[in-house]
Amino acid sequence: MGKGLIAVALVAALAGCTTAKGGFCAVSSPLRLSAKAVDALSDEEASALLAHNRKGEKLCGWRR
Repeated sequence: MGKGLIAVALVAALAGCTTAKGGFCAVSSPLRLSAKAVDALSDEEASALLAHNRKGEKLCGWRR
């Protein structure tokens, strides 16, 4: 997956808490990447991924 596509996916995932199909917990899941994919992330992409997963931990009870 290209960096631009990852960034777009992360921004879309973080855009809001609710959608027409349900709340954040109903439509989201933890983002888990391979070590190789993590190494390829920019600082902004890594920050967005962490924010998404931390939001899920807080709102949905996701575990690391």
